[in-house]
Amino acid sequence: MEIKSYQNQAELLVKEYLLADSFIPYTSVICGVCACKMVYDLTQKFSNIYFKSYPSLSKVQRTEWSNRSISTFHAVFITVMSLYFVFWSNLYSDYQYAGPVTFRSSALSTFTLGVSVGYFLADIGMIIWFYPSLGGMEYVLHHLLSVAGVAYSMLTGEGQLYTFMVLISETTTPGINLRWYLETAGMKRSTAYLINGVVIFVSWLVARILLFMYLFYHIYLHYDQVKLVHHFGLLLIFVVPLVLSVMNLMWFGKIIKGLKKTLAKRQ
Repeated sequence: MEIKSYQNQAELLVKEYLLADSFIPYTSVICGVCACKMVYDLTQKFSNIYFKSYPSLSKVQRTEWSNRSISTFHAVFITVMSLYFVFWSNLYSDYQYAGPVTFRSSALSTFTLGVSVGYFLADIGMIIWFYPSLGGMEYVLHHLLSVAGVAYSMLTGEGQLYTFMVLISETTTPGINLRWYLETAGMKRSTAYLINGVVIFVSWLVARILLFMYLFYHIYLHYDQVKLVHHFGLLLIFVVPLVLSVMNLMWFGKIIKGLKKTLAKRQ
């Protein structure tokens, strides 16, 4: 009876507080931060056991090794959820008559964005703490824009569709991280490294170039609904994707140069 009583109290706590609509943004952010910490610690333990080269890495390399596992975990999670909301869920469908698409949200969509906010906060904290070992000022700018856009969308419920469209671009992250792992393992001349470069090129073209073009086209088609958003939200809908698009094009240029160099060495 005592165990049953504790179980009922736990269920009540989860339903009435942790998963209550007003608490979801804060609960999800905490979950995101805790998940990052858990993945970071587990990566260190598993890497020590299963990767012989891991102990020989420098302290900075071991930190980046674990940090990239966090970003890979987040990328897989947010890509799957974003694809679901944008292309398979009816939440943002034009055929649903639930008001403007720019104001639609759900408990699940808000929780998902909160987890992403938790990741970006944890990651930018690590980037600043170890600056510039884990990334330069462009990474700080990228994460600050991401936190601003995702957090606003999470807290207000405005423009969540466009936030998820932007977050689909995280699908390129696992390939980028795998490239670093291959370089660290001394496999730059391997076939896996070449294939990885091609995959990065294709995924970047689709997820960070073509998809952003679709995003701006979608905004154009639904401008009568977009203009109803508050001024700050409107600013984020236009400015954040625009700045990220410029950064994506700059990085895409570097990817093309890197792929050409890799292919040239193979001839």
